[in-house]
Amino acid sequence: MHTYHLVPDLADLPVVSIVALCYNHARFLPAALDSILAQSYPNLEVLLVDNASTDGSLTILRSYAQANPTWQLLAQPHNLGLCAAFNLAYRQARGEFLIDFATDDVLLPQRVAQQVAAFQQLPSHYGMVYSDAELINEDSQHVRFHFRRTKQGLQPKPASGYVFADVLQRYFISTPTMMMRRATLDELGGYDETLYYEDFDFWVRAARNWAFYFLDQVTTQKRVHPQAMSRAAYRPGDPHLASTIATCRKALRLCEAPAEWAALAVRLRWEMRQAVRWGSNAEAALLYELLQQTKHQQPLDWLLGQWSRLRSRA
Repeated sequence: MHTYHLVPDLADLPVVSIVALCYNHARFLPAALDSILAQSYPNLEVLLVDNASTDGSLTILRSYAQANPTWQLLAQPHNLGLCAAFNLAYRQARGEFLIDFATDDVLLPQRVAQQVAAFQQLPSHYGMVYSDAELINEDSQHVRFHFRRTKQGLQPKPASGYVFADVLQRYFISTPTMMMRRATLDELGGYDETLYYEDFDFWVRAARNWAFYFLDQVTTQKRVHPQAMSRAAYRPGDPHLASTIATCRKALRLCEAPAEWAALAVRLRWEMRQAVRWGSNAEAALLYELLQQTKHQQPLDWLLGQWSRLRSRA
């Protein structure tokens, strides 16, 4: 007896839009773009955004766009910032699901297929699927996995379902592994273009009304290198910290239950201590003011808050 496997018609598969964001990734671009070509999932829309690179990235992007006529190249004469660059492509994309793909990372071949399959098994109130990632260095050598395998299970502990309090309290999602439902982004109006970085704000706003799902697979290689934008995140004047504070303000307005205010207090306390550690005293004072509003401050918080206020006025 022969077993026949029906190949689904392309029209029956949801379109997945990969928004490939590039700023000075020339060294890593071929591996990143080849990983799109290697996807087993057939119904892809690819939008390449060059954010005014200065290192020859645009030449590489053009060669791939010419070789793949269905790919769209959106070359920007001026750097728009990460959030605005993503929104530019998102508003032109037609996919039911979207991937925000930094072109220093690598998609493993089954990435899109696995996440679409997960979405198709989930109720429609699930707005995002994320997974594990392999961290690699500049030479594509293994560093570690995002989630550590321990006797107590995966660390940091992943969460699925309505995870609003979880995303307030702790960092556990590997950003490059996210696949987002378009309806979720539509409800949020895309990324907040006033911010320097996108993920924390997306998690907070999306998790208020949408469920997240953890897929226990390694789907992505995340590049760790000195140019990563978060490496100086707590130094005085760094825009990363200003965006974190702005997102915490939004989170405070979105909290509805005591457990959520308590979770946000954990985040604010940690962010405040990091700011103090790196000498960002004015920002630490702002974080302390937000922490006070949660009604979950501790004695050491008061001391750090007063210290930050005094140092910021010095």
